Parts: sequence; structure tokens; C-alpha cells
Amino acid sequence: MRFDLTDLRLFLLVAERGSITHGAEFAGLALASASARIKGMEDRLGAPLLERRRRGVALTAAGQALLHHARMVQNQIEAMAGDLGAYASGLRARVRLMANTAATGEILPDILPGFLARHPGIDIDLDERPSHEIAEAVASGAADLGIAATWAGLTHLEQMPFFIDRLLVVTPRDWPGLKGLRATALADILGESFVGLAAGHALQEHITRQAARLGGHLHVRIRVPGLDNVCRLVAQGVGIAIVPESAARRSARNLRSLRLTDEWATRQLTLCARSFEALTPQARLLAEALV
Repeated sequence: MRFDLTDLRLFLLVAERGSITHGAEFAGLALASASARIKGMEDRLGAPLLERRRRGVALTAAGQALLHHARMVQNQIEAMAGDLGAYASGLRARVRLMANTAATGEILPDILPGFLARHPGIDIDLDERPSHEIAEAVASGAADLGIAATWAGLTHLEQMPFFIDRLLVVTPRDWPGLKGLRATALADILGESFVGLAAGHALQEHITRQAARLGGHLHVRIRVPGLDNVCRLVAQGVGIAIVPESAARRSARNLRSLRLTDEWATRQLTLCARSFEALTPQARLLAEALV
């Protein structure tokens, strides 16, 4: 049984993206070529690696086993590239970083440009996900590093403090329902009209889950990409929104901010890894820059 590095990289991308089509796109392969490679791997193994579904694919037990070993091979190759240093001319290293909305939208834009400028041989795959998905991805090896809220259950991972993120309610200055209030709970504003982030957005999913736990749902009048767009529409009277404190501060002239009293609204963000010591040299450099 022989799999080459292109096969393994393609399989990793298909597994992480949940789709042969998306995996092929990220691998730079035509769909037909990618499908043939996956089929060839299954033929050589004598067992299916993927369960084809209507929407994407899922790993079989054999696929899960191969995923574990493929990630180990990838990590070893990246570590080799870092250790060889000057001898690794032409090789690049890629660090997989997952982070929640507060980190990707409000903090990392101030950190990552300088890091990338200082380390031209390191690339970063930055993926925005909800905190619970980040915890799962780091634990499984799908991400080298994660920035997630501690509520997501990170006790099985090594952690370093990163940032305290507070969520606020922002309203137009003349919004009638919340005049005179300085704080509120989510349960008390479920009847209001909201401006939301685009469907699938990590922060929006988090807020929606909290509303569901209260037995309610949000009336979202419009969904837009980006926190600044959300704040802009709130200022124009479309509705209210829940956003990180830093986003509310940027638009403070046009909005009122109310403290959100729910416990989940104040989140300790941590940088996490399965083992900081076991990271590739490039991932360790990024971890040091982040903390």
C-alpha cells in the first residue's frame, strides 16, 4: 500500500472541508483528478475512506485512521522544514490557526500583518469558527493553534491567556424599548428586532444558541457581513445588535451601548494547543507572537 504526499495532502483537505469538490479546489486539482486519487487510495487500501453523502462526505473508520496518520506526516514535514533552516531553501511552512469572531475581527488584524512581514517563509491558514468547534479541531489536530472562549471545554488542551472579550448590546440613540437602561439580559430583549451577522457566522451562531437555551429566538431583520456593517445599520435605526465591546467603541458616537448581564457575555479567550512544546517551530513562533 503506497500513498504519495499529494494523495495525503488532498485527503487532509477533503476531510477538513467535508467535500471532495472543496478539497480539490484548495489542493489545486481538477475535481476529476481529485476523485480519481481518492478512489485509487481506497482501491489500494481495499476499504472505503469516505462515505459519499448528498452534501459532502464523511470519514469512515478507515478514513479516521488515515486522517490521524496523515496529520502526523504533515506535521513531521513542517517540522523538518523548520529544523533545516537555511538548507530548506524554497520550502514554506503553513500554520493552521482557528479563532472566534472577537479574535479574527478585532484582535488578530493588529497582530498578524507584522508577524507575516517578519516571517516571509511562514503562511497562515486563518479560519473563523465557534469556540466549541475550535476546541474539537485543535484536539483532533485539524488546527495547530486555536483562540477560543474557555466555556467551550478546553481542559484537555494546553492553554495560555489571550484576551477578555465582552459582548454588549448596541442600539440606536433613540431606540424606544431600551431608553434609560444601562444593562440588560438577553431574555429581556428577545422581543426586539435585531441586525445580525451573515448566516453561519461564529458569533451569530453563538448568540442564536443562547437564545434557544432560553426557549426563544431572535427576530433578525437583516444579516450583513462584518461587525462594522452591523453597527452602521443599528445606527440608522434598523434594529439592535449584540457585538464585541471593541466594535461598539468604534461606533460609539452613533450608538448607545448596554452591558449584557448574562454570564456567557463575558468570555475569557485563551490560546490553546494540544501541546505547545510539540508544535512545529513555525507554529511556536506564532504562539509566542500571539501571547
